[in-house]
Amino acid sequence: MATIFLFLLLSAIFTAEAQSGQSRIKPGSFLTATLTTTTTNSSWLSPSGLYAFGFYKQGNGYAVGIFVEGIPQKTVVWTANRDDPPVPADAILNFTSDGQLVLQSAQQGTNKSILESPGGATSASMLDSGNFVLYNSNNNTIWQSFNHSTDTLLPSQQLLVQSELKSSVSDSNHSTGRFLLLMQQDGYLAMYPVGTPYTIEYGYWDNGRPGETDNAKLNLDDNGHLYLDSINGTAGMVDIHQGDNSTKGLLYLLRIDADGILRLYSHNMDQNGTWSVTWSQPDDKCAPKGLCGLNAYCVKTNQSFDCNCLPGFARINQSEMSSGCERNFTAESCKASMTYTMEAVNNTIWEYKNISVLSSSTQEACKAACLQDCKCEAAVFIDGECKTQSLPFRFLTLRQGDSNVALIKVGISTPTTDGNVSKKSKKEVIIISVSLVAFAIVLVISGVVMYRYRVWACKKESYQFIQKKKKSNHGNIVLSEEVSLRSFTYAELEQVTDNFKEELGRGSFGIVYKGAIGDGKKLIAVKRLDKLLADREREFQTEMKVIGRTHHKNLVQLLGYCHDGPNRLLVYEYMSNGSLADILFTPEKQPCWDERMEIARNIARGILYLHEECMPQIIHCDIKPQNILMDENMCAKISDFGLSKLLKPDETKTFTDIRGTRGYVAPEWHRKMAVTVKVDVYSFGIVLLEIICCRKCVDYNVAEEEAILEEWAYHCFECGELGKLVNEEEVDKKQLERITKVALWCILYEPSLRPSMKKVLLMLEGTLDIPDPPSRSIPPSVWGNE
Repeated sequence: MATIFLFLLLSAIFTAEAQSGQSRIKPGSFLTATLTTTTTNSSWLSPSGLYAFGFYKQGNGYAVGIFVEGIPQKTVVWTANRDDPPVPADAILNFTSDGQLVLQSAQQGTNKSILESPGGATSASMLDSGNFVLYNSNNNTIWQSFNHSTDTLLPSQQLLVQSELKSSVSDSNHSTGRFLLLMQQDGYLAMYPVGTPYTIEYGYWDNGRPGETDNAKLNLDDNGHLYLDSINGTAGMVDIHQGDNSTKGLLYLLRIDADGILRLYSHNMDQNGTWSVTWSQPDDKCAPKGLCGLNAYCVKTNQSFDCNCLPGFARINQSEMSSGCERNFTAESCKASMTYTMEAVNNTIWEYKNISVLSSSTQEACKAACLQDCKCEAAVFIDGECKTQSLPFRFLTLRQGDSNVALIKVGISTPTTDGNVSKKSKKEVIIISVSLVAFAIVLVISGVVMYRYRVWACKKESYQFIQKKKKSNHGNIVLSEEVSLRSFTYAELEQVTDNFKEELGRGSFGIVYKGAIGDGKKLIAVKRLDKLLADREREFQTEMKVIGRTHHKNLVQLLGYCHDGPNRLLVYEYMSNGSLADILFTPEKQPCWDERMEIARNIARGILYLHEECMPQIIHCDIKPQNILMDENMCAKISDFGLSKLLKPDETKTFTDIRGTRGYVAPEWHRKMAVTVKVDVYSFGIVLLEIICCRKCVDYNVAEEEAILEEWAYHCFECGELGKLVNEEEVDKKQLERITKVALWCILYEPSLRPSMKKVLLMLEGTLDIPDPPSRSIPPSVWGNE
């Protein structure tokens, strides 16, 4: 009798738990990214099987999240650590004994908690509502995914005041994208580009009722009814979209999509169909600001929209419409041989940041002023005023009725006056052709001599890469013991990158992809140079010569190259923690003060090696956070020598076309002065300020007086307010003052006053006294050369 009573009691408990839509997961449970046995799981299902929490495929790896499992079209609705790279197939998700969900991977060497929970969870549940919940021993909820939305809102989920939905990069990449939906304190639901102030200037859609003051929340119910109401219920409901009570068997979700449009989707559970759009806003597909990227504008089409580049620009990635556009010529080189013109784009609005203003001007005078100014890349003519404009154009929009005219500097080739080539021209062509052939023969002979005697080798260290065997019958690629760099074919690099599947990053010279060699045990990064013009061929040859014969723990190792037909690729060691920019400008990834100082010292050691320990000396010419990569131990290594300049043994300076990246380029580039190693010192000073402050050198999202970091840093130093630079972070005040003075010495206008990298490193290490840098209020001409 007692046994029957116990059975009935347990049955009642389990039935009640099942009816409440819960299936408890206990500590000690785990998930695997791939199913290795019949007893392993890759996800935990909700009781009905509609939703699942666990691994899903992303790119060439896996991510952890929540997805709709009970329909043919698996749909991701939430992602943990969405901006982390995908994990490999060996990943395991453990629900540990101390109540944490920990993601482990032997291949990546990671052991990371995936939830920002307080710990101490004694159970977890994947609910039929799509909410994943952690409970403590008192059965109280201590964490739930409904309070940490990514890009999707599910029925019964609420978007509370100051909470956001942030779009994904694409349907297949659930990292944070460009747009967000914000439930504002003033009672409005509004959409903005990510990273902009929440003001009317940047918003592109809103709905609501003002004056809610912390009470408003967004709701979606099971019938597709989307509305705003008050937390305490005192304010009236604001309908955004009326649901349909008569329709049964429909599953709804609200999502801000990668194109910045907010859409309400429905799926008929009784049919094996696809998601249908029930409602969307805004109606104008070009309304989301920044949809097309930098220097591009949106044009509405019958189907959706298209992205066009400004005159003189070309799309960065032809296959990605919103990738933005870049110059198809080098405007800042100021070459006398380059001919420029100004092209007008009417009816324009944008995020305007001017350089200087010319009053009482005509449009023609405005054009002429920009053409004569080497630093002017564009001008804006507004109501009789000419404002010289710096690129890039952000949030560029064409709108009828606006009087603004953008005047874009465009590089043109000098046209011939006759369609037929004159006899003189033919003669010149023959002379040039013969000269080129002779020059090519000289280059070949010089190349043989250089290779044989290694004239360009570094003094102290020669760099050889290890390869135990060549490509085996199974297609496994390894490195050679005999030669410094391995020559790859294009087909081999296609194979090891899985047809260039996973992109790691991109820059002005090409795109970097992830790959693996040696049975997949050694990860590599493959940079494919695009637009193989003459200058790109030169950059390719430079990079091989420079990096191939350098070796230092703070320089990225070049493993090989591809010189196969028109294809030019470089193969590097894989840097698992991305670039310094990735960690420095992402709040949740920012290193602590001590870690940042070690990063600064590592960068200085790498530059010092290039300047003083190599023969010939190497001027990097493009020191910036994007070119400083972080290995698995967070050790900083300098990369991207494509702009490097070699100095002959008897040289201390050289003349060359302007190089580098705006914001990091030393002033002497623009003054057409001789270039020395001090240009790298200047760039390092800017990067050091960024390391100190964890922000970009130019940031128009902050107050105007703080936008230019070097100017703000001088102001804070002179006013004794250095704590502002680190946002009042708890750091050693004396060390902060020392490091700031180092940075300010590095960015002096006069190159001869800047310290050498050897002195910079000694100052960073605290073994050299640092005097106060000259005041910016004193003209450079009276500083002297002491």
